[in-house]
Amino acid sequence: MTGSANLNTMIKAARKAGRSLVKDFHEVENLQVSSKGPGDFVSRADMRAEEIVKDELMGARPTYGWLGEEGGGEDGEDPTRRWIVDPLDGTTNFLHGLPHWAVSIALEHKGEVVAGVVYDPAKDECFWAEKGAGAWMNETRLRVSGRDKLIESIFATGLPFGGRPELPETLKACGRLLPTCAGVRRWGAAALDLAYVAAGRLDGYWERRLNPWDIAAGELIVREAGGFVEAMDAGERVLESGSIIAANTEIFGKFAKLVRG
Repeated sequence: MTGSANLNTMIKAARKAGRSLVKDFHEVENLQVSSKGPGDFVSRADMRAEEIVKDELMGARPTYGWLGEEGGGEDGEDPTRRWIVDPLDGTTNFLHGLPHWAVSIALEHKGEVVAGVVYDPAKDECFWAEKGAGAWMNETRLRVSGRDKLIESIFATGLPFGGRPELPETLKACGRLLPTCAGVRRWGAAALDLAYVAAGRLDGYWERRLNPWDIAAGELIVREAGGFVEAMDAGERVLESGSIIAANTEIFGKFAKLVRG
């Protein structure tokens, strides 16, 4: 693997946090039987993973800014660069003992993501990209799928839960899309949904009301794998809007039209 010093630091941090999370994940499986439940334990695992990532990244680049799911945002001495980190994307999966969750790390420079890493420790799959250098999974070059027929394509989204206000919109989008395609998946980890689009495992992904740390790394990985990415409102920037549509270029127009309504 060849990459910049920053990218190598990001991969090292993701793998180190991943090792910690794997240990905690095995404990979660044991905690399922306790009356207290594993929720508090998982939040501690999440925070511990963020501390590991932050120590690695800020140790290597102490002047950069920081935006993390657990610790919030901090300005750096260098106002042009910041790390954007989700130490555990797919927390609900983790909580239930489902082995589908990831560490997501992005580097932003002057408002643009220039490097991204999404690491799935349970499967030891590390998806990564740098702007202009392509996208990779471990040592394998990634390319979005070449499917051009909706009826042969599968898509992913997040289904809103717990009374979130975007549920009606999402159900309407599913109602328009499902009759036209080969299936819609709900995996429960936005970073991995995007990585899977980049790898050609999914043909497209859409979701609303996301946070920057959910999608910053994955968005770049899709673009570098030859995919196309827009916000739900085509005039907005993805990270600022918190919404995303990602797909291969062959199918993007038809897919986007259906999910936008």
